[in-house]
Amino acid sequence: MSADREIDSWLDELGFGYPESRGPARRALEEAGLTRPGKRRLSEEKLARAAQELGARFFLHCESPNCQQAARRAGRPGLRASQKSACASCGGSDNRRAQTAFAQACVARGVRRVVVVGGSPSVRTELDEALGAALELRTVDGTERRTADRARSDLEWADLVLVWGASELHHKVSGLYTHAPAPLKSKVVHVAKRSIAALLAEGLRHLGG
Repeated sequence: MSADREIDSWLDELGFGYPESRGPARRALEEAGLTRPGKRRLSEEKLARAAQELGARFFLHCESPNCQQAARRAGRPGLRASQKSACASCGGSDNRRAQTAFAQACVARGVRRVVVVGGSPSVRTELDEALGAALELRTVDGTERRTADRARSDLEWADLVLVWGASELHHKVSGLYTHAPAPLKSKVVHVAKRSIAALLAEGLRHLGG
C-alpha cells in the first residue's frame, strides 16, 4: 500500500499556503485529474506530477516588486508565495533578487556589455551563471596583473564597469579602471560593499533603477 500526504500541508510546503493561492492550486489539481473535490490526501506517487502541474500553471512570487513584475511577464497566473524560498523569481535569495533586477534594468536601458572587476573565483562564476544569459559579461580577476591596454580594451568594450573595491582586488588593477580618461570613466562605478546584492544595487542606482 502506497503512502500518502495531506494535501493542504503539502501545498503549504510548496508555497501555496495562503488561502488565495491554495484555492487555485487545489482546483488545478482537480482539473488535472490528480485529486477530486473533498479528498484530503494525495498518494506519494502523484506528488512529482502534481508539483510539475502547479509549476506549469502558476508563478509563485514573493512581495518584492521585481518578483511581482517577473510574475506579470511569466505568461501564467501569479500567486503570492507563503514563503520567500518558494518564489520562482528570487528563491528567497537577496543575491538572486538583485541579479534579476539588475539584468532587467540593463536590458531596459540598452546596456548589454558589463565588466565586473574583482570578486573571488566562486563569486565571479556565480555572476557568469546568473547574468550570462541576459548580458555579455566580462569578469576580471583583481588579484592578477592586468596591463593598461587590456583594461582600456575592457573600458572601450563595456557599457558599464563595476569596480568591486571591497572584494579581492589589488589597487594596481582597480586603478587602471577608476583612473580612466574622462570619456571612459563615466562608465565606471566604484563599489565599496562586499555582497553581490550590494554590488548590483550600486549598478542599478547608476542606471537610475
